[in-house]
Amino acid sequence: MAGSINKRKTGATYERRAAEYLANHNVTILDMNFSLKGGEIDIIGIDQNTYIFVEVKYRKDTSFGHPSEAVTYNKQKTICRIATLYMKIKKLPLNGSFRFDVISILKDEIIWYKNAFYYHI
Repeated sequence: MAGSINKRKTGATYERRAAEYLANHNVTILDMNFSLKGGEIDIIGIDQNTYIFVEVKYRKDTSFGHPSEAVTYNKQKTICRIATLYMKIKKLPLNGSFRFDVISILKDEIIWYKNAFYYHI
């Protein structure tokens, strides 16, 4: 149990760092840790006129692979499903401009992958 609490705390720390990084790159943060049954989106924001749904992945080293590799196809499908529900709940135009990004944090290096994957359900 303590391990999952520490993982959650670590995740929240790096999600905040990612949100600060995005804000410093002129992204307006709309929501963080938006969750519904069966999934969560770490950060939702607006980059210029595009809604972005961001997954944040942190690794202290590459012994389990690069952080961005942890955004599997199934994880992408979950993010897409939750993003669709978010847009409906918030009454955003479903035909508006949106994309799926990944923020990868390896030690202290932050890499922002814009359009990291396409919409699929």
